Amino acid sequence: MSAKSDGPDRRALIATTLAGAAIAMTNATTTLAAAPAADAAVRPFQFHAPDDALSDLRRRILATRWPERETVGDATQGVQLATMQKLARYWAADYDWRKVEARLNGLPMFVTQIDGLDIHFIHVRSRHADAAPLILTHGWPGSIIEELKIIDPLSDPTAHGGKPSDAFHVVIPSLPGHGFSAKPTATGWDPVRIAKAWTVLMGRLGYDKFYASGGDWGDPVTEQMAVLAPTKVLGVHLNMPSAVPPEIAAALNSGAPPPAGLSVDEKRAWDQLDFFFKHGLGYAQEMTGRPQTLYALADSPIGLAAWMLDHDALSYALIARVFDGVPEGLTRDDILDNVSLYWLTNTAVSSARLYWENKLPFFAPQGVTVPVAVSAFPDELYQAPRSWAEKAFPKLVFYNRHPKGGHFAAWEQPEFFTSDLRAAFRSKPS
Repeated sequence: MSAKSDGPDRRALIATTLAGAAIAMTNATTTLAAAPAADAAVRPFQFHAPDDALSDLRRRILATRWPERETVGDATQGVQLATMQKLARYWAADYDWRKVEARLNGLPMFVTQIDGLDIHFIHVRSRHADAAPLILTHGWPGSIIEELKIIDPLSDPTAHGGKPSDAFHVVIPSLPGHGFSAKPTATGWDPVRIAKAWTVLMGRLGYDKFYASGGDWGDPVTEQMAVLAPTKVLGVHLNMPSAVPPEIAAALNSGAPPPAGLSVDEKRAWDQLDFFFKHGLGYAQEMTGRPQTLYALADSPIGLAAWMLDHDALSYALIARVFDGVPEGLTRDDILDNVSLYWLTNTAVSSARLYWENKLPFFAPQGVTVPVAVSAFPDELYQAPRSWAEKAFPKLVFYNRHPKGGHFAAWEQPEFFTSDLRAAFRSKPS
């Protein structure tokens, strides 16, 4: 939910954010090869939600106790009643989880134990000899669902208007506590530890050197892979880069006006960040401070859906239009595929703990020295200006400022996303 507080709690979170410092599932079954204890085996994975879990989901949706309508004519009080009731009607009556389940099970999915935790991942090897390894990391409230549309164009480019040299071997893991990966039972699974685990994963799959891409939580994980293993990471692609200059961060943190002399693009990015920190931090404050308190998300599918829809104002506006019948980059099924995955794996609370675990500065440069490609989408939390990207990344090799697209870039604008990855790393060093 959008926060309106601008007192000490908000300032503290901004300071932290910008300058700071066997698979357990409920209501789900898996087909999973038995795992030898603490070894490096890669085991095939399938998922099948029981019929009674899907029946229970529909029952809970239909039994929702609705609040009264918001007292304003816009979304300033949060996710609107009309949008949620349209979503609920479609979810209960017309949505079919089995379609996306079959799609997932039609992909090569696996689980392997890394650092004591079972990690789920998709691994699609390209048929093209020049393919380079690429690991893609999702964020919150996303999942592997975000990247399904780009698997085929990246792994089989000649079937999608590309050249054999554009091909990638695609690896898409589920973050710990998200989707089909195991839920940590002890503290310590922060983006740095995840980055180390992803590097182990790529090595286990036979990829000593590789590319990486990510947005949202995928950004710090991807950037930390580059920071910690620069001889292994050939280059990174980012769609929500950590590129906010320290003077901008300091001014936002203190409540000062924007520095003088900002370009048009820089001023727009400032305004986006200022709006987000003043009005969009509610969900992050709760998950950073009190993730275990979110029991309602594990008990109510409509509560979970509303929480996930309210990630940022522009993504919510797009989703509201979708349920009003307006064609967009996402469909009703896209949105409910993702929410249903969280529901059926009971990962609302376990995924929220990543905010509590994180110690890295979000948006602040992390010292990446490998080649970097940036895709800047206008409806992201902020559209990174080229000037900021050039300062943050000494080896910026590609920058593209898109006319359309938001926080879920690969999901909403897969053609833009795929085109940028191809262009950025077309000459793939080995």
